[in-house]
Amino acid sequence: MDSISGKSNNQRVFGSEYGQVGSLQLEFISRFFDIDGSIVDALSDVNLKIDSGEFIAITGHSGSGKSTLLNILGLLDSPSSGKYFIGTEDVSRLSSTKKAALRKNKFGFIFQNFNLLDRYTVQQNIELAMAYQHVSKKTLNGLALNLLRQMGLSDKANIKPHQLSGGQAQRVAIARALINSPPIILADEPTGNLDPASAREVMQLLRTLNHKGTTVVMVTHDEVLAEMADRRIFVSGGKITEGTADV
Repeated sequence: MDSISGKSNNQRVFGSEYGQVGSLQLEFISRFFDIDGSIVDALSDVNLKIDSGEFIAITGHSGSGKSTLLNILGLLDSPSSGKYFIGTEDVSRLSSTKKAALRKNKFGFIFQNFNLLDRYTVQQNIELAMAYQHVSKKTLNGLALNLLRQMGLSDKANIKPHQLSGGQAQRVAIARALINSPPIILADEPTGNLDPASAREVMQLLRTLNHKGTTVVMVTHDEVLAEMADRRIFVSGGKITEGTADV
């Protein structure tokens, strides 16, 4: 058994108004999959507490359970057993509708492959994250443009994603993740497709967000970037330990 615990308006500055969501806490979380009649344990009796405002790096070999852990934290997957608390609320058995509402209000997601849609402009890609919310077009435009300004991409608003460099595309993806003002950012290999300079730039953006109060949980294979986090979680065979792998 593993147990780890750690310590609206258009002119908003990213990270400054996200509010407090409380800790994220997993209690005896297991996740197994039935693959062709064989039971595979992706996570086994995991206990983990992430305090509000922490910056956590999750590392581990491919297939170790890192992505499963991140998906459960982001309510993209449900545990087979155990409990998951966001603040004081047990969210492990919520309905799909309630989970979707929590994802929208509490989490921003950043992916390795950016997931930008080339049929839309850069600004429109950011605005899509609020497509089903009751926000006026004027307000939405202002939020998107303000985020682009903060990302140093004001001059890229009306171009298509394929015209961006990798580092620029990931900054757009970060802006998209921030437009709902989430208190928690979950980043799955956010620098995996970037050159070293762009990777450091993205990491600095995440650190800036964290310094302004946003909780950041990042999966990464990059040892240098992982060392920049406040705390490291190593995943191996569905189990978690504090720090790096044993050598």
